[in-house]
Order: sequence, then structure tokens, then C-alpha cells
Amino acid sequence: MTKPALTDLLHAAVTAVGGTERPGQVAMAEAVAEAIDDNTHLLVQAGTGTGKSLGYLVPALAHGERTVIATATLALQRQLVERDLPRTVEALHPLLRRRAEFAMLKGRSNYLCLHRLHEGVPQDDEDGLFDVFEAAAPTSKLGKDLLRLRDWADETETGDRDDLAPGVSDRAWAQVSVSSRECLGATRCAYGAECFAEAARERAKLAEVIVTNHALLAIDAIEGAPVLPGHEVLIVDEAHELVSRVTGVATGELTPGGVNRAVRRAAKLVDEKEADRLQTAAEGFERLMELALPGRLEEIPEDLGYALASLRDAARAVITALGNTRDRSVQDEDAVRKQALASVENVHEVAERILTGSEYDVVWYERHDRYGASLRVAPLTVSGLLREKLFEDRAVVLTSATLKLGGDFDGVGASLGLTVEGRLPDDRTAAEEAEEEGDDTVPRWRGLDVGSPFDYRRQGILYVARHLAPPGREGSRGDMLDELSELIQAAGGRTLGLFSSMRAAQAAAEELRGRLDVPILLQGEETLGELIRRFAADAETCLFGTLSLWQGVDVPGPNCQLVVMDRIPFPRPDDPLMSARQKAVEEAGGNGFMAVAATHAALLMAQGAGRLVRAGGDRGVVAVLDSRLERARYGGFLRASMPDFWYTTDRDQVRRSLAAIDAAAKAAG
Repeated sequence: MTKPALTDLLHAAVTAVGGTERPGQVAMAEAVAEAIDDNTHLLVQAGTGTGKSLGYLVPALAHGERTVIATATLALQRQLVERDLPRTVEALHPLLRRRAEFAMLKGRSNYLCLHRLHEGVPQDDEDGLFDVFEAAAPTSKLGKDLLRLRDWADETETGDRDDLAPGVSDRAWAQVSVSSRECLGATRCAYGAECFAEAARERAKLAEVIVTNHALLAIDAIEGAPVLPGHEVLIVDEAHELVSRVTGVATGELTPGGVNRAVRRAAKLVDEKEADRLQTAAEGFERLMELALPGRLEEIPEDLGYALASLRDAARAVITALGNTRDRSVQDEDAVRKQALASVENVHEVAERILTGSEYDVVWYERHDRYGASLRVAPLTVSGLLREKLFEDRAVVLTSATLKLGGDFDGVGASLGLTVEGRLPDDRTAAEEAEEEGDDTVPRWRGLDVGSPFDYRRQGILYVARHLAPPGREGSRGDMLDELSELIQAAGGRTLGLFSSMRAAQAAAEELRGRLDVPILLQGEETLGELIRRFAADAETCLFGTLSLWQGVDVPGPNCQLVVMDRIPFPRPDDPLMSARQKAVEEAGGNGFMAVAATHAALLMAQGAGRLVRAGGDRGVVAVLDSRLERARYGGFLRASMPDFWYTTDRDQVRRSLAAIDAAAKAAG
């Protein structure tokens, strides 16, 4: 049978989802198909409105190989599984003569655990299990959540936390879920045959397309024990998030609270000698952490080394004892043992990792106002890990609206483990390149920018407040607040305020609530979903916040016509991991500031500016209240990373434009 043309398949899929075929989408689909056929890798920047989901789904389904799609957000996972995949599979069925099965797979803690639900939760301060359902007052928030979870368990087919609406608190969910380390295992659990997590894994084994998240992809790559079924094609959507998600999975942490929890859990199951030894080590670590000052530890101080060695050795002895002893007086002893073992193993592994030391790890103290001090260790870079684990034996497509920073893909490619040496010229195949170079160990990749269907220069203005004083590290910025107030007045509200810190967002909200007669919502005062709903529902409303708003707001139409960034979002100078990465680049002869700090800021600014134009009829202004974007040498790199808006530093022109946009929106109703 003749294989259907890719353009015919794409047309059928676009029609099925009620979309519009766009040149960028066609170019993306063709490039994805080529990468899969050649077993090479592709970085593809697809702007808002391109329809990138179909741009990779159609060629993947046409090829027929097992495909894993990893995304960063729940919203995109839901869109793929509930909307795009069902419609696309049905639309392609007459042409491909088959219906591809698809499934979603997440980490174990995302699924309801029937053992926890029915048998209770191992408690740190009690022998055996504690029935939290009986103890929690049914009129309390926790009690109501738990009763609802019990009822939901009888109704749900998936046990997936994200299918529970409305959701429950993290505290409530913790009572009915387990981590992979705490799980008894399907063969040893009385509820193994009914397990929601096991059912999800079985569905994934049978599926041609598996939708998962970046975290599970990272665990699959890093930990050696595969959690994803074998696959020939990997597609990473929202790929600008991948490095930070992989870094998060590869980061270890020790806190006094976590260590003491491990002691309490193990004390029920091992003899007094091992328990006392771990308790003594925990007390020594806690005393040391009380005096810890935030910052990087380039060398491990002698007192910390001694405390970690004591923890490591005591934890190792407890782990051995947990494997050798049984105490049938402890109710449901296996569950208690697994929970204890998970906690003690984490203490042992992190202490051992820090003590062993590696030039590729960064160790630092962190102090949080609410949670106290912690000791953390993270990889200096994940590029080597990704190059080794992600790009072998399969074609990988990475896509996002923001992968091309400063005009090229090299910076993002390097962070992912894709070197400039491996980049394929447009007119060469991977086989030709490898034959000429004589090196087939370097991952071969291409970068492609398929643009956006939006006319950014007609739809938006990038305004830089050149007249403002450069922002200092601390202190109030009265001139910035004056400028922000005037811009919001000209826009008639309609403002998304993106701030580099929560403190700055709070200060701006407090000040402008006293000056302006428009509602100002502040992140943290309500759930993020509710804040965005209220912002989208009322044209006069403004929404101020920090990091999650830079990337998580999709409000097309006239209610978001001014996006303001208070300053260039460089990482904090005292951020231990970022400063260590910057130093490493400099020691290797590179420009650490541009490779790390400027790239970090460029990615966030590109994402932030992308909040403005979400549909073909959107109009508005992105205002950056940081004169360095115009005056500093790196300003051009940052501006080149943002959408190609019409650029100005004329404050009067911008006020007139905002007023005109506001008037047009009001006239349109």
C-alpha cells in the first residue's frame, strides 16, 4: 500500500481539530519526519499559534514507531490526551488503516495508593499504622479532603490526582499516595492487582504513544532503572524547561527535619544500638545546621565532613539492620519498613555523594525563613548526562516557543548536550557529515525556527524605559513605580506585571493599590488558577506576580494588553548553582555571564514577552522598566531573543498607543 503523503495526513488532522493549516506547521512536520527517518535530533522553535502539537504528532503517528512525548505542564498533557491525540488518531485512521493506542504515564506518587487508603499511613510518632481518616475531624479541611478522596476512590478509573476536581491539599494527598521507594511492589501488596499506578504502566506498555512529564523522563534517564517503555522516538515539548527539571531531579538535599524523620521511622524496626547511633549522628548534624550560613561550599569544612560521615555510616548500619530484622508486633510491618528504608536510604545517598565529592557537583547551604537550613548538592551541568542518556539510540525532537536565544540555537543546544560540532548544515545528511568527519559519537542535530503566524511588528510594541535609573540590588525604585502607574493608567488596567522577586511584586501591589482605581491581584493571595481566571474575566484588573506568571499565563483578547517586566531577570548574584556554572564557563575560557546569566534572563524574557500576543487579533505593549536593556552591551542579545515587536524608547508614544488600544477595546465592547 502506498504510504499517504505527510501533507494529506496533516490536512486531515488539522481539519479534525478545527484548526487552520499554517506554513510553519507544515515545515515543522516535514522536519520532524526527516529527523525520525534519519535518526537525528531536531530543535524546533515554533511560536505561539503555530499548532506545534500536530506538527509533531502527525509525523510520529505516520512513522508508526513507539513515541514518548514529555511535557512540562499539566495543561499541555491534558490537551494532548483529551483533545489532540483522540481527534488526530481518528482523523488519520482512514489514511493509515490503523488506530494508534495512546496512554499517559506519571510518577507513582501521582496515583492514589489503595494500600494507604485502606490500611492507613505509617506515622513517625506511633507504633504501627494510624488511621488518619478516623483522627481527622470531618468538619476540618483535611477531614473533608480525606472523606472526598475515599468516595473518589470508588469512582475513579485512573486514580490520577490530576483527574480529581476540585483538587485536595498536598497534606491530604500525602495520606493516600506513596513514592516509588515506599511502594511495597505489586506482588507483595494486597491491592497489587487493583493498583492504579501499575494499571497505568501496563497501559503504557501497550501504547504506541505515551504522554509523560519532564520529571519522569529525567528519572528514566538518570536512575538507570527504566520507568518508561522502550521507544524509538522521543519528543520533548516545552523543552526550554527540560534543563531545570532534570537538574531538580538530580539534586539531593539533607535537612534536620528529614534526618530526624528517618530516625523516628527506623527506631521502630531496628535494635536500640543502631537507632541510638543514627540519633546521635542526627543531633550532631542538626547542631551544625543551626549555625550554617547560606552559600556555596567549594570545600567541605572539617566539622561538616565529620557530621556527614557519622550520618552516612549510621545510616548504612540501619539499612543493613532493616534488611535483617522482622518485628511482627508492628502492624503492617512491610509498609512501615518500606517508608523507613526510603528515608534512611536518602540520608545515606546524599551524605555519601557530598563526601565522595565530584568536580561536577555543587554543594551549598540554603536557609529558608519557614523551613530553616538545608544542605544541597546538584550537578554543575546536566549537558553531559543528557548527551549520554537522552540522545542515544532514538530520534529526539525538542520544541518550544523559545529555544533560539540571541539569534541562534547554540546556547540552548549546549545546555542540552548538543554541541556546535554536531550541528548539521542544512544541505547535509547525518550520514554524509559523519562519514566526512569520521566521528559518529557526537549527536547530530539541526535547529529550525518555523516562526509564528502572528505579525508581531504590527500587533505589539516593545518599550524600554531608557530614562529610568538602572535598578540596584536592593531598595525601593520610586521612579519605576511612577512609570508603572502611568502605564497602567494609560492602558485602563489590562496589565500583567512580571516581577523578578516576590518582594518586588508585593511592594508594587501595595503601593499601586493606594494610587490607582483598578483592581490589582497579587500572586499568593489566591490559587494561581483562580487569579488567572479573575484576571481574564475583567478588563480593568491587573495581575502581579513572579516566576510562574512569566511562563504560565494564556489570556488572549483585550484583557491583557500591557505586559510589564520590572527588571531584567538575571539570576541572583548569590545563587550558588548559577554562580558556580558561570565560574566554570569562565575557567574554560568562555564568557560566563553571557553563557549563564544572560541566557537565563533571555529565556525568561522571551517567555514573558510571549504572554502578550496569544491570538491574531491581540494588540498591546511589552514594557521593560530596566534601562539596561537599551544601554548595556548585552541588551541586543536579550532583545534578539524576544518576539520581533516594533521597538521604541519613546514614553509619550507608548502612552498614546496604550490609550488608543484601550479606547478601541472599550469601543468593541
